[in-house]
Amino acid sequence: MILGLDISTSCTGWCVLSESGSLIDLGYTKFKSGSSILDKADEMEAVLLELNRKYGVKKIFVEENLQAFRPGFSSAKTIVTLARFNGIVSYVASKVFSTEPNYVNVNVARKSMDIKIISKRKGGKNTKDQVFDWVASRIEYEWPSKELKSGPRRGLIVLDDARFDMADAYVIAVAGRKLNI
Repeated sequence: MILGLDISTSCTGWCVLSESGSLIDLGYTKFKSGSSILDKADEMEAVLLELNRKYGVKKIFVEENLQAFRPGFSSAKTIVTLARFNGIVSYVASKVFSTEPNYVNVNVARKSMDIKIISKRKGGKNTKDQVFDWVASRIEYEWPSKELKSGPRRGLIVLDDARFDMADAYVIAVAGRKLNI
Protein backbone atom coordinates (compact mmCIF):
# COMPACT_ATOMS: atom_id res chain seq x y z
CA MET A 1 0.00 0.00 0.00
CA ILE A 2 1.03 3.58 -0.74
CA LEU A 3 0.35 6.59 1.48
CA GLY A 4 0.28 10.18 0.23
CA LEU A 5 0.37 13.04 2.74
CA ASP A 6 -0.34 16.74 2.37
CA ILE A 7 0.91 17.97 5.74
CA SER A 8 -0.32 21.25 7.16
CA THR A 9 -0.77 22.61 10.67
CA SER A 10 -4.49 23.29 10.16
CA CYS A 11 -5.52 20.18 8.20
CA THR A 12 -3.50 17.23 6.92
CA GLY A 13 -4.88 15.23 4.01
CA TRP A 14 -4.00 11.61 3.40
CA CYS A 15 -4.57 9.11 0.61
CA VAL A 16 -4.03 5.34 0.50
CA LEU A 17 -3.50 3.65 -2.86
CA SER A 18 -2.98 0.01 -3.74
CA GLU A 19 0.30 -0.97 -5.39
CA SER A 20 -1.57 -0.88 -8.73
CA GLY A 21 -2.68 2.70 -8.05
CA SER A 22 -6.33 2.11 -7.14
CA LEU A 23 -7.81 4.40 -4.51
CA ILE A 24 -8.26 2.52 -1.24
CA ASP A 25 -8.99 5.32 1.23
CA LEU A 26 -8.94 9.09 1.46
CA GLY A 27 -9.28 11.33 4.47
CA TYR A 28 -8.07 14.21 6.55
CA THR A 29 -7.30 15.32 10.08
CA LYS A 30 -8.34 18.82 11.11
CA PHE A 31 -6.47 20.25 14.05
CA LYS A 32 -7.96 22.41 16.77
CA SER A 33 -6.93 26.04 16.51
CA GLY A 34 -4.54 26.87 19.31
CA SER A 35 -3.26 23.31 19.75
CA SER A 36 0.49 23.04 20.10
CA ILE A 37 2.53 21.60 17.26
CA LEU A 38 3.36 18.60 19.45
CA ASP A 39 -0.33 17.95 20.25
CA LYS A 40 -1.03 18.04 16.51
CA ALA A 41 1.84 15.60 15.94
CA ASP A 42 0.32 13.26 18.54
CA GLU A 43 -3.02 13.43 16.68
CA MET A 44 -1.28 12.57 13.42
CA GLU A 45 0.57 9.70 15.06
CA ALA A 46 -2.77 8.18 16.13
CA VAL A 47 -4.10 8.54 12.56
CA LEU A 48 -0.95 7.01 11.06
CA LEU A 49 -1.03 4.10 13.51
CA GLU A 50 -4.63 3.38 12.50
CA LEU A 51 -3.77 3.60 8.78
CA ASN A 52 -0.88 1.20 9.34
CA ARG A 53 -3.13 -1.20 11.27
CA LYS A 54 -5.75 -1.15 8.51
CA TYR A 55 -3.55 -1.10 5.41
CA GLY A 56 0.08 -1.99 6.17
CA VAL A 57 1.52 0.94 4.23
CA LYS A 58 4.89 0.17 2.60
CA LYS A 59 5.68 3.43 0.80
CA ILE A 60 5.07 7.05 1.86
CA PHE A 61 5.00 10.14 -0.33
CA VAL A 62 4.93 13.58 1.29
CA GLU A 63 4.40 16.93 -0.38
CA GLU A 64 7.75 18.71 -0.21
CA ASN A 65 8.03 21.87 1.90
CA LEU A 66 7.87 25.28 0.28
CA GLN A 67 11.43 26.21 -0.54
CA ALA A 68 11.19 29.99 -0.76
CA PHE A 69 9.24 32.96 0.49
CA ARG A 70 6.88 34.50 -2.07
CA PRO A 71 5.49 37.96 -1.37
CA GLY A 72 1.71 37.93 -1.01
CA PHE A 73 1.64 34.28 0.01
CA SER A 74 2.84 32.61 3.23
CA SER A 75 4.97 34.59 5.66
CA ALA A 76 8.45 33.44 6.60
CA LYS A 77 7.12 32.47 10.04
CA THR A 78 4.39 30.33 8.46
CA ILE A 79 6.89 28.60 6.15
CA VAL A 80 9.16 27.77 9.11
CA THR A 81 6.23 26.44 11.17
CA LEU A 82 5.00 24.31 8.27
CA ALA A 83 8.51 22.96 7.65
CA ARG A 84 8.88 22.10 11.34
CA PHE A 85 5.54 20.27 11.39
CA ASN A 86 6.29 18.51 8.10
CA GLY A 87 9.55 17.25 9.61
CA ILE A 88 7.90 16.06 12.81
CA VAL A 89 5.09 14.22 10.99
CA SER A 90 7.55 12.76 8.49
CA TYR A 91 9.66 11.44 11.38
CA VAL A 92 6.59 9.98 13.10
CA ALA A 93 5.50 8.37 9.82
CA SER A 94 8.95 6.85 9.32
CA LYS A 95 8.72 5.24 12.76
CA VAL A 96 5.11 4.05 12.35
CA PHE A 97 5.64 2.53 8.89
CA SER A 98 9.33 1.56 9.27
CA THR A 99 10.25 3.34 6.05
CA GLU A 100 11.51 6.80 5.14
CA PRO A 101 9.10 9.14 3.39
CA ASN A 102 9.80 10.20 -0.18
CA TYR A 103 9.29 13.91 -0.85
CA VAL A 104 7.49 15.08 -3.97
CA ASN A 105 7.56 18.66 -5.22
CA VAL A 106 3.99 19.80 -5.82
CA ASN A 107 4.82 21.33 -9.23
CA VAL A 108 6.61 18.16 -10.35
CA ALA A 109 3.64 16.11 -9.13
CA ARG A 110 1.12 18.22 -11.04
CA LYS A 111 3.24 18.20 -14.19
CA SER A 112 3.65 14.40 -14.04
CA MET A 113 -0.14 14.08 -13.82
CA ASP A 114 -0.71 16.55 -16.70
CA ILE A 115 -2.61 18.92 -14.43
CA LYS A 116 -2.64 22.20 -16.32
CA ILE A 117 -3.09 25.18 -14.01
CA ILE A 118 -4.63 28.19 -15.75
CA SER A 119 -3.61 31.46 -14.11
CA LYS A 120 -6.30 33.76 -12.73
CA ARG A 121 -5.28 36.49 -15.14
CA LYS A 122 -6.04 34.06 -18.00
CA GLY A 123 -9.46 33.31 -16.53
CA GLY A 124 -8.62 30.31 -14.36
CA LYS A 125 -9.98 29.51 -10.91
CA ASN A 126 -7.62 29.51 -7.96
CA THR A 127 -5.09 26.65 -7.99
CA LYS A 128 -6.73 24.70 -5.13
CA ASP A 129 -10.04 24.62 -7.00
CA GLN A 130 -8.39 23.54 -10.25
CA VAL A 131 -6.52 20.66 -8.54
CA PHE A 132 -9.68 19.59 -6.70
CA ASP A 133 -11.72 19.67 -9.93
CA TRP A 134 -9.05 17.55 -11.67
CA VAL A 135 -9.09 14.95 -8.88
CA ALA A 136 -12.90 14.95 -8.51
CA SER A 137 -13.26 14.30 -12.24
CA ARG A 138 -11.08 11.16 -11.94
CA ILE A 139 -12.28 9.48 -8.78
CA GLU A 140 -15.71 8.82 -7.38
CA TYR A 141 -15.74 9.94 -3.78
CA GLU A 142 -18.18 11.49 -1.33
CA TRP A 143 -16.27 14.64 -0.39
CA PRO A 144 -16.74 16.06 3.13
CA SER A 145 -19.33 18.79 3.51
CA LYS A 146 -20.51 21.13 6.23
CA GLU A 147 -23.51 23.27 7.03
CA LEU A 148 -22.93 27.02 7.16
CA LYS A 149 -23.88 28.28 10.62
CA SER A 150 -24.10 32.03 10.01
CA GLY A 151 -24.29 34.72 7.40
CA PRO A 152 -26.60 35.14 4.42
CA ARG A 153 -25.99 31.54 3.31
CA ARG A 154 -26.78 30.09 6.79
CA GLY A 155 -28.09 26.52 6.57
CA LEU A 156 -26.52 25.90 3.15
CA ILE A 157 -24.55 22.66 2.79
CA VAL A 158 -21.17 23.28 1.11
CA LEU A 159 -18.06 21.20 0.49
CA ASP A 160 -15.56 21.40 3.34
CA ASP A 161 -12.17 22.99 2.64
CA ALA A 162 -10.54 19.72 3.79
CA ARG A 163 -11.27 18.46 0.27
CA PHE A 164 -8.32 20.52 -0.99
CA ASP A 165 -5.87 18.75 1.34
CA MET A 166 -7.35 15.38 0.41
CA ALA A 167 -7.05 16.16 -3.30
CA ASP A 168 -3.42 17.27 -2.83
CA ALA A 169 -2.65 14.04 -0.93
CA TYR A 170 -4.16 12.06 -3.81
CA VAL A 171 -2.02 13.91 -6.38
CA ILE A 172 1.12 13.36 -4.27
CA ALA A 173 0.39 9.63 -3.86
CA VAL A 174 -0.40 9.03 -7.53
CA ALA A 175 2.52 11.14 -8.76
CA GLY A 176 4.94 9.51 -6.31
CA ARG A 177 3.87 6.09 -7.53
CA LYS A 178 4.09 7.15 -11.17
CA LEU A 179 7.51 8.79 -10.75
CA ASN A 180 8.71 5.74 -8.78
CA ILE A 181 10.62 7.92 -6.34
